[in-house]
Amino acid sequence: MTQDKHMFSNRKLLLLLIPIIAEQFLNSLMGMADSMMVSNVGAAALSGVSLVDSINNLVVQAFNALATGGVIICSTYVGQKDMKRANEAARQVILVSAFISFVVMLSCLIFRGWLLRVIFGQIEPDVYQAASIYFILTILSYPGISLAAAGSAIFRAQSNTRLPMNVAIVSNILNVAGNALLIWGFGLGVYGAAIATLASRIFSAVVLLYLLRRDDQQIFIRQYHKIRPDMDKIKRILGMGIPNGIENSMFQFGKLAIQSSVSTLGTMAIAAQAMTNIFENVNGVAGIGVGIGLMTITGQCLGAGRKDEAIYYTKKMIGWGYIAILVSCLFTYAIARPVTILAHMEAESAALCIYMLGWITIAKPLLWAPSFITPYAMRAAGDVKFSMIIATLTMWLCRVTLATFLIRVVHMGAMGVWIGMFADWAIRGIIFTIRFMRGKWIHKVVE
Repeated sequence: MTQDKHMFSNRKLLLLLIPIIAEQFLNSLMGMADSMMVSNVGAAALSGVSLVDSINNLVVQAFNALATGGVIICSTYVGQKDMKRANEAARQVILVSAFISFVVMLSCLIFRGWLLRVIFGQIEPDVYQAASIYFILTILSYPGISLAAAGSAIFRAQSNTRLPMNVAIVSNILNVAGNALLIWGFGLGVYGAAIATLASRIFSAVVLLYLLRRDDQQIFIRQYHKIRPDMDKIKRILGMGIPNGIENSMFQFGKLAIQSSVSTLGTMAIAAQAMTNIFENVNGVAGIGVGIGLMTITGQCLGAGRKDEAIYYTKKMIGWGYIAILVSCLFTYAIARPVTILAHMEAESAALCIYMLGWITIAKPLLWAPSFITPYAMRAAGDVKFSMIIATLTMWLCRVTLATFLIRVVHMGAMGVWIGMFADWAIRGIIFTIRFMRGKWIHKVVE
């Protein structure tokens, strides 16, 4: 296979991947900026926001998984050069995303108090108060999250990754500016952080849906109010999206289960773990960006009937993933201490955070790429159930069980969370590599 016959040159790959990585990286940096600003309100505010964000992340991942179903199907049609079916599928992705997000929003509004009590149990009153305030306002942003994810996914399916990145840049600037104005200018504390987040998410959804109306692109959507359910297409989108949603939701449920154990360690450990989670999100975004781009690449290759290239690009992206994770881990570790100082973290919390991040910086570049980038290609081929089953089993049998044991029985403290995570990455990577090498995943192409 000569280079000139490839669907994606190195230049084309970089033009596809760099905006995705930049968008993911920016989102994580903005999350860090949010936490730095909130932490100035106090440890209780930071702890309350971080606890709620662990619930919100579950919802975000579920919506992203639904959008992933749209990427897989739309990119396959783009590879087949069947724009009519790609446009029809995109309309159904928007419809399903809107419907499910409103149902989730209403359900969480009704049961918000119950959810906080059941998930986190007995937490300190000032932490609970901050969590309650932040939760109710961020629940209102769920439709914005879902529709923005769907819109971004549709653009990525047609290899337009720059536009979602530009929208994310503006949205995140608005979020940080809103935080600064409302938290520091008006002294609104947690209320200010939540209002800024809500406004920026609604902004992203509105802009992306408006830009999808342009008819100078491969996939475009007009007259949203005239979209009607097409059950056959909805079933196919959900057939891809639901296993991804279950996988991502189990991942986040596992985090919540671990968070429940961490919450017993006291405010100092909660704050250290919260900031470590943020750093770990930042040092993983480059790898996630490579994986998200790989779905579009694999989908278009398989849509064009070029299975050998799908395998070739998967191997290539795993290699790029190793490099991306190593660089981002080293960068994150380099900025960690200044960030904890700027965030005015208490000395004990900051020291624990830096210690845990040091171990992450060693383990993640070795273990992460095969355990997470490989399944992105499998999902794009339609091999979604295997990924769901393995990820769920390793999460619960390895990460959650081991972390809970180390925290509650061995009394190892917050470091137990990361030992469980490293074990999960290692086992998952071995299983997915075996699956990839055997080649069964490539025959489950989306029709």
